[in-house]
Amino acid sequence: MKALLQRVSEAAVVVADDTVGAIDEGLLVLVGVEPADDESTARRMVERLLNYRVFADDAGRMNCSLRDTGGGLLLVSQFTLAADTRKGNRPGFSTAAEPAAAEALFSRMVSMARQAHQPVATGEFGAMMSVQLVNEGPVTFLLEV
Repeated sequence: MKALLQRVSEAAVVVADDTVGAIDEGLLVLVGVEPADDESTARRMVERLLNYRVFADDAGRMNCSLRDTGGGLLLVSQFTLAADTRKGNRPGFSTAAEPAAAEALFSRMVSMARQAHQPVATGEFGAMMSVQLVNEGPVTFLLEV
């Protein structure tokens, strides 16, 4: 599982002119599910997202996590993160989980996140989404579990 997290002052996901998920300050996380991922992978990723220290403390150092700040978490499934880009000029997607398996695991991940933290918002699995964000810093990290 891969997660591209971005520290944001605000972020939203729009599908067909409707905002389906939005947060104020927090993390926008694009999630790529791979074939070997399972519930333990999702649980580990949720823990990392909630505890990853990317927010400034009083001294301006990245020492605070989402749990510390109480900020929002916007999770967006993005199969292209799992693409194989090692060669050629076109990505391959054999390294991404099948859509049904990815949707089930992503949904489980969202449930885990909601049990552990609030607020949690999402995009719409499989939809053409417009993701809007204001990246603060910019701060962007790729996490892999």
